[in-house]
Amino acid sequence: MTRDGKRRRGLTYEDRVLWTTIAKSIKPLRAEAKNVASDDPEAPEAVKPPLKHPPKFIKPAKVQKTFAPAAAPPPKPVAPSMEPLTRRAKSRVAKGRQGIDARLDLHGFTQHEAHSVLLRFLRTAHDRDARLVLVITGKGRGGEMGVLRRQVPQWLGLPEFRSLVVGFEDAAITHGGEGALYIRVRRARAD
Repeated sequence: MTRDGKRRRGLTYEDRVLWTTIAKSIKPLRAEAKNVASDDPEAPEAVKPPLKHPPKFIKPAKVQKTFAPAAAPPPKPVAPSMEPLTRRAKSRVAKGRQGIDARLDLHGFTQHEAHSVLLRFLRTAHDRDARLVLVITGKGRGGEMGVLRRQVPQWLGLPEFRSLVVGFEDAAITHGGEGALYIRVRRARAD
């Protein structure tokens, strides 16, 4: 009986037959040395019996190929950091002292369409060496933030946009306020 008062289950006949069969089929991994080394320093060292036959090479059933770790891919170029408009620059644009080079109204576009239209628009503005563009996203309906108003700032952080955009900022009230963005376009490099 065990400590908790339950009877210990013994091996069934089938379990004993199986155990006996397995125990008989097991061969030791190494032959034991005839002389076992003892703690006595004067005792002779253990002598290994000579091998009757040299060991045969046995090809493993399944060989796992190990590969050297691949060289790390070259690091991707880091996208330039985003810089918002300065307060002074935003004030100059709001008062009409600095012009807006191009405008894009995204009203009526689906997210997928708006993404591709915005990318195409910014590439064109970049190629034409525009400095500041206005993108109208809309404020949303019923006090809720519009989908494009939420998505466009996130898109501008993506790598395909970062190479075109220096920074962005909510537009002044005269240009749409929270429903529009001033986007500073990166200058085209002269090659």
